[in-house]
Amino acid sequence: MTRYALRRLLASAPVLAVASFILFWTVRATFDPLAKLRQSVDPTALRRETARLGLDRGIAEQYVLWVRGFVTGDWGLSTRTGGPVLPMVGEALGTTLQLVLWGVTLAAAFALAIGLYSAARQYSAGDHVLTGLSYLGVAMPAFWFGLVLIQVLAVWPKEQFGLSDPPLYFVGLHSVGHSGFDLDYLRHLVLPVATLTVGLVASWSRFSRATILGALSSDYVRTARAKGVPRRRILVRHALRNALAPFVTIVAMDAAALVGGLVVTEQIYSIPGMGKLFLASLETGDVFVLLPWMFVVAIAVILFNLLADLSYALLDPRVALR
Repeated sequence: MTRYALRRLLASAPVLAVASFILFWTVRATFDPLAKLRQSVDPTALRRETARLGLDRGIAEQYVLWVRGFVTGDWGLSTRTGGPVLPMVGEALGTTLQLVLWGVTLAAAFALAIGLYSAARQYSAGDHVLTGLSYLGVAMPAFWFGLVLIQVLAVWPKEQFGLSDPPLYFVGLHSVGHSGFDLDYLRHLVLPVATLTVGLVASWSRFSRATILGALSSDYVRTARAKGVPRRRILVRHALRNALAPFVTIVAMDAAALVGGLVVTEQIYSIPGMGKLFLASLETGDVFVLLPWMFVVAIAVILFNLLADLSYALLDPRVALR
């Protein structure tokens, strides 16, 4: 297993290097870090900043300098806020990872339970109902569902019952003066996590149902049935266990995409995460935030895929022997 993990880690290194260079070249070709300064009438300052940022050098040398600064923690200053980029991206990443952790954990648990139920009772009334709801969840836009949740679970109860505060909050993850894990945090967390979870449960439950049904039709399950193994044990110890490997792969890949893909959810609930930071930086052409942001997301994608590979090997030891 250790050798397998090292092989996968070494294979990820060139992928990360190529991805980072493509991202660097694309951003450099698209955005001008000195766009605002070029509008001034101070050519001396323009030349000084061009030399300081290394923009007078070749693209390969610029890339090496940028990677060196990224590794050493010198990510530069944001042209939008004037503050250092490293803590800005770090805070946004920490906020987004909270949503991803809660959303993925709950969605995976619900999706497995629904998939197991639907596979065990294929073509039953419950299976048809859950199938219809899953199609509805996949087709439902996240922004619309989020706004409906805000109206139904926050605004309407407050107005209907004359409450001083809504039962569930819909701005940020903490109220002023609050921090850490407490009731206020949970009241802020419910709506964005619910918005995130519905779509994931809808798609993952269909996938888990299909993989469990595939496992139930395999030879080893038919053999277990012929031996008189109880149905519950067949479902849990044979079908579910063998369906977990591809399910974990899908979960890890989707979780990686969520690190930089919660733009809609974070905008609706005004959560200062990676998606909101990306939009704000893109609107102002803040290159010094966009480059580290994209590189961090690329690292997250590779790490989550590596985690998926290792989980697959743990669930199916035959993979690690290849």
